[in-house]
Amino acid sequence: MKFKNWFLLILLFLFTGINAQIKNPVKFKFTVNELGNNQYEAVLNATLESGWHIYSRDIPEDTGIPTEYIVSGKNIELIGKFQEVGKKHEEFSEAFGGTIIYYSNAAGFKQKFKLKDGTKPGEVVAEITYQTCDDRVCLAPNTLEFTQKITPKGVAEDAVAPIDAIKDSVKTTETVVENPAKSDVTATETSKLDPKQLKIASIDFKKPLTDCGNEAVVASENYWMYLFLGFIGGLIALLTPCVFPMIPLTVSFFTKGSQNKAKGKRDALIYGFFILVIFVLLSVPFHLIDGIAGNIFNEISTSVWLNVVFFIIFIFFAGSFFGYYDISLPSSIANKSSKAEEAGGIIGIFFMALTLVIVSFSCTGPILGSLLGGSLSGSSHIPTLLTLALTGFGLAWAIIFGLLALFPQALQSLPKSGGWMNTVKVVLGFIELALALKFLSKADLVSKTFLIKRELFIGIWIVVGIGLALYLFGLIRFPHDDKKPKISLTRKILGVLGIGFVIYLIQGLIPADRPKMQLLSGILPPLNVSYFHDEKDGILGMKPEHDFFNAIELAKKENKPILIDFTGYGCENCRKMEEFVWSEPDILPILQNDIVLASLYVDDKEELPEDQKTKIDLGEGQVKRVKTIGDRWSLFQQVNFNNNSQPHYVLITPDGKVINTPVSGYMPKEDFKKFLECGVNFYKKNK
Repeated sequence: MKFKNWFLLILLFLFTGINAQIKNPVKFKFTVNELGNNQYEAVLNATLESGWHIYSRDIPEDTGIPTEYIVSGKNIELIGKFQEVGKKHEEFSEAFGGTIIYYSNAAGFKQKFKLKDGTKPGEVVAEITYQTCDDRVCLAPNTLEFTQKITPKGVAEDAVAPIDAIKDSVKTTETVVENPAKSDVTATETSKLDPKQLKIASIDFKKPLTDCGNEAVVASENYWMYLFLGFIGGLIALLTPCVFPMIPLTVSFFTKGSQNKAKGKRDALIYGFFILVIFVLLSVPFHLIDGIAGNIFNEISTSVWLNVVFFIIFIFFAGSFFGYYDISLPSSIANKSSKAEEAGGIIGIFFMALTLVIVSFSCTGPILGSLLGGSLSGSSHIPTLLTLALTGFGLAWAIIFGLLALFPQALQSLPKSGGWMNTVKVVLGFIELALALKFLSKADLVSKTFLIKRELFIGIWIVVGIGLALYLFGLIRFPHDDKKPKISLTRKILGVLGIGFVIYLIQGLIPADRPKMQLLSGILPPLNVSYFHDEKDGILGMKPEHDFFNAIELAKKENKPILIDFTGYGCENCRKMEEFVWSEPDILPILQNDIVLASLYVDDKEELPEDQKTKIDLGEGQVKRVKTIGDRWSLFQQVNFNNNSQPHYVLITPDGKVINTPVSGYMPKEDFKKFLECGVNFYKKNK
């Protein structure tokens, strides 16, 4: 038998026997609207499931896959360029190092055209190439065609012959095809295709050799972290000169100023509770803004100019902490709040708490600004994260004031006010200075100027770290420091820690095959924004195979299992896995030593030979085109593993048997490690 047309049968099977593993989160509807004067409009509307998005055509290069909409056909002449319809969203991508532009929920694509000869019918062909993603996975780029006849009034409808080449030219024949897996298949003949792309008979993802591998767990937002960071920020703020002296005065006012000590303690607890309430209320406007414009925080966090503004503000905060000037709210606000305390009772206590928050703003303002900046950089759920951070901040104050009210004798053990509080402020100033660079770096990445390379960022932090250490050892001073400060043991210990952090940073300046300083992932510029980055270096020092069958031969030679990595050049979650999970010290050795890595790019745009290209009729006017290497690997994934999301990881033996349950999407390190160790250990025991 000749090697013919086996691929079409596989594809027909794929699109008729699909199950829930194949995701199809976008639905298209194609219509042609008559505009008059022999003009028409080809409209393709997309409806997306919740949580999924489709990229705009205006997406920057080297990020996701831009949507392409091409209209052609017989007797058709285009008018202008196609237009996108819908609400665009912009979001900075740490993985891509740039701003991605996309549509969610719905999108539309329009192209005006006219008939070259208005007395003859025509046929319009609309082709769309697109990619859909959610927070965990990206689906392989897809190309669909839609056709519709255009018949002017008074013209016979049968004047145009159908262009469905598949239906007109396909003849069905039974063919036995030989392939590396030696499987037989019935195929529908269209054109010659590479027989290596045939379904591997030995691959059965439903029946892995072992069941120790579990499906990946969806990474959820770490809300507790923001609550914890806010709590730590609140404790630090209590140590500043604006707040710390107020603690014994306020607690003593309640416990000693009241004839009824029990009532005094109760009022102090209410005072602490109102402090918590006030800080939580500070986040309410952000929820209202989010309700009015749901995408505003994404726009803020990805705006070049607003990130530059945040950089300037943080520098301004640092100068305040260094003691060069004070930041405070207008005195009239504090005076009005203080006067309202005279109301007495619960209302008076509330305004006492409000007065404390207002007068302490010069110290708490920069810390609260840091929490806001961190929330803007952290997630799309900014109002919620900010509420949690402010809740933690206020909770720290409420707990301290409440506990001291219940146990006033503890006031005796509090350290006395003094120069150490200014030391706390100056240390915070250095921290603000370091954090400011993060916003400038983000502005640099979003604008794609790439001036602040990873090594330059680290170098500036090293300078800041050295400055902090010199200050703690008393070698440099600021305006509010004593002329001859006493260097306490605590300052010396902190100075040594500062030097240790500088040493930790220095390793980031040394070129390496894999990323270092994982503690700073998400803060430093991406790995590819580097003076030393070269695409020819591969991934983390590894050079994966990009052809599955070459990987098979190598695995047989080295007697190792194969890790199939279904990935994409425009797959953000794939880059996140490589940088933040693969690079982990307990993951990378497994990838380097125990497996053969086959990275198959489903969005590879290199075209197949002409005799290997084909089209598949999906019905309802939709046609699937197979013309690139990416199309081939995408269909290879769908046919053999019934999955079309990236990243998707499969461990198989050299003879093509699935070892354990495949996993998909961005996942915690422990889940990926469990998946790897399960398959590798099983293979070693049974090879």
